[in-house]
Amino acid sequence: MSAGAGRGDHLTSVPPEEVGDVPGTTPAEEQRRGLARRSFLARSAAVAAMSAGAAAVAAQPAAAAPASGLRVPRGAAPTAVEDPTTLTLVEAALAMAAGTLSAVELVQAHLERVERLEGTYRAHNALLVEEALVAARRADRRRRSNPYGGLPITLKDNLFTAGVPTTANSTIFADFVPPYDSTVGARLVAAGGVVVGKGQMGPLATTRATTPAGVVTTVNAWTPADPSVSPGGSSSGPATAVAGRLALASLGTQTGGSITAPANAQGLTGLKPTMGRTSIRGIIPLSFTRDHVGPLAKDALDAAVVLQAMAGPDDGDARTLGLPAVPDLVRAATPVTSGRRAALRRRTRVGVPPDFLAVTGDELAARQALLTTLRGVRGLTLVDVTYPEDWDLQSGTFNVVRLPERTEPFRPWLQQDLTLFGVSVLSWLQGLLMSGDEWVTGQRAKHHFLAEVLGDLLGRQCDVVLQTSPVPFDVVGLPEIAFPIGLGSPRPDGTTLPLGTILGGAPYEEDRLLEVVAAYQSVTDWHRRRPADPVVPAAGARSLTATAAPEVRLDAIAAAEQTQ
Repeated sequence: MSAGAGRGDHLTSVPPEEVGDVPGTTPAEEQRRGLARRSFLARSAAVAAMSAGAAAVAAQPAAAAPASGLRVPRGAAPTAVEDPTTLTLVEAALAMAAGTLSAVELVQAHLERVERLEGTYRAHNALLVEEALVAARRADRRRRSNPYGGLPITLKDNLFTAGVPTTANSTIFADFVPPYDSTVGARLVAAGGVVVGKGQMGPLATTRATTPAGVVTTVNAWTPADPSVSPGGSSSGPATAVAGRLALASLGTQTGGSITAPANAQGLTGLKPTMGRTSIRGIIPLSFTRDHVGPLAKDALDAAVVLQAMAGPDDGDARTLGLPAVPDLVRAATPVTSGRRAALRRRTRVGVPPDFLAVTGDELAARQALLTTLRGVRGLTLVDVTYPEDWDLQSGTFNVVRLPERTEPFRPWLQQDLTLFGVSVLSWLQGLLMSGDEWVTGQRAKHHFLAEVLGDLLGRQCDVVLQTSPVPFDVVGLPEIAFPIGLGSPRPDGTTLPLGTILGGAPYEEDRLLEVVAAYQSVTDWHRRRPADPVVPAAGARSLTATAAPEVRLDAIAAAEQTQ
């Protein structure tokens, strides 16, 4: 358990009588949740039927409108900003609104770190330095009309960026320059984001970031001198960019843990929304029924701001249409207190599965401390839960049914030249070898599993559930949030690694996940911990190549084991 507490800059007090200690929901909320569950079950079946027709790079649909009404939470702005890169996204917005920080100063501070540390972190495979400075100057001129204008962000390199190469770190897309932006990227820029670079990633979003040949590139910001320590994949670069303070926030994609794993590996808050909550238009695909895009941020409130800016319907992605309205995520992630205790606005049962404490050492101590802290949150009740009978099947045997989906749009390249897939070729070949009846059986099993989760685990037993793996909820498209809960013991070289966990929820209830994590972060400071800067050569210049780190390489077997 952290000795210190998180800053209370954005705390709101509510009367104790408005927050209960007994779990439950109002009849109106229960009706809304029931409708959302039925809608999600039907939509999941429809998406599975559509997946065979997904194209690798879709034709450009009409531009999607950005989200509107994004607000800055009330709070005290930092009075003196010595190093803007230490601020959260919301703190930076408050400082700019108060006039104690400009967008140019904020962006320049991050670019100075990019100049000095990119050669060590290798978080990006493309940098947009001049473009970022131009955007920052424009944001300062438009401050009154855009309170978030000028916030430096990193976009994973499978998100389209008009006129800027989008390679997915692969040989196949090495020369691809999109004619338009991804919907989510365009919405973030419209909301004030300034793109400083394209984040390194596992080739075609399969493993931790490596070259197509398997040579490790991006390092974990907590252990920059040891590339054998994974930064998490496949959104490795976006996570390292935020943890290493090269950007305030970033966008990653997740098919099998690619947001939650890097977040837990590097002490960040990573949110994978419900399938369809964010558009995948303008994103190089991996699996049509499992691809999600979401934020990697410094805390729950920052993650809420980013998701609020980019969520919502998009005519270019049918998965986003006809869904429940996006709730006020920023309000949900603004912590409240009741009688000096952290509190929830609505009573919530947090499920603790039977294997959650089946760990040892630092990880066990961190999870036990997490449960102790959660027990002190007013309106939150911990409950023991049991898994559906086929929980392990979905994370094991039936998890392979995702492979034909990723193989299908890339079949022309597989027929052309297997070497285009580099070290991860084995997982692509697995997709070719699965029969149609096996795929159909897997889809039936998935929908049976989803009905069990929504009808029992997230219905009768609890409202949100702690998880030991992201895979089951990735399979069925349910939302998950990863967040830090501790630090491990010092390693021989003196470095430490963050410890994190994952919380999963019901469809379209990202607000509930954010509310629980925000309450936890209001009384702990693990999300405030940052890694020490690496030691770099005095003449270190901005570079996209490594500086004196030992080479680590994944072979085909290791790549297949890591594949998302």
